[in-house]
Amino acid sequence: MSYGTLLVHLQIGCLNSGLLNIARDLAPRYDSRVIGIAAGRPLDFGATDGFAGGMVYISGEAIQQDRDEFDREIAAAEAEFHAALSGRVSAIEWRSSVTYEALSDCLVRQARSADLIVSNMSSRGIDPSRRVDTGDFVMRAGRPVLIVPRTLTSLDLDHVLVAWKDTREARRAVADALPLLKQAARVTVHEIAAEVDLASARTHVDDVSAWLARHGIVAETSVSTCRHGDAAHLDAIAIELSAGVIVAGVYGHNRMREWVFGGVTRDLLLVENRCALVSH
Repeated sequence: MSYGTLLVHLQIGCLNSGLLNIARDLAPRYDSRVIGIAAGRPLDFGATDGFAGGMVYISGEAIQQDRDEFDREIAAAEAEFHAALSGRVSAIEWRSSVTYEALSDCLVRQARSADLIVSNMSSRGIDPSRRVDTGDFVMRAGRPVLIVPRTLTSLDLDHVLVAWKDTREARRAVADALPLLKQAARVTVHEIAAEVDLASARTHVDDVSAWLARHGIVAETSVSTCRHGDAAHLDAIAIELSAGVIVAGVYGHNRMREWVFGGVTRDLLLVENRCALVSH
């Protein structure tokens, strides 16, 4: 297994230099083709007012101004993509989309072209016409997603932490991460368990380590108990190990559109100095 094609999602209206640096690092490792994608939702004549669910009228002039700005932002993202990757990876392709649906819907369809998606985490404060619901996107993409904090400019593979939990999502994540794990200098598989479940947890991580060994990956194992919440505990382990990437399965409560991994919130998975490779 390899990452033959990377789908790199650029957010319009802002710089994507860190994301593109990491794509430029990853692509030569796997001789990957890189597809850049940007999407936005322009204004329409009717818009929900956000309170009573009614519609408010938006003038044609405002719509045209928004569309002109959107076109400039798309052009800037395309120029940034080509400047970062042209001549530095084996093959690149640019795609952009104007859509009146949720941006995650548009990107989910593009996921069919990729082995790995590389994306920033969208901030809640960004204009939703430019912001992708990252949680919804990851839940429906059917592909692993490498989420890159906006402050990060390089991919640290000195130590990768596999946050193990004996679930379908975790099994999917570690399988999806195999090409990345083969590039890591050091891999640790860690499970957090209740005191009474520690023996079972040791069996779990030993089995995962043995499976990884069959793929040429040497992985250390460890287990621990937690008294103050899995999220803070796993973050402390990642800091102690100086892990540059966490590999984790994710699942969500659809009602609240909330990400969870055991008790690990997306704020934990997406700290400023660490990437997360996640699968659902």
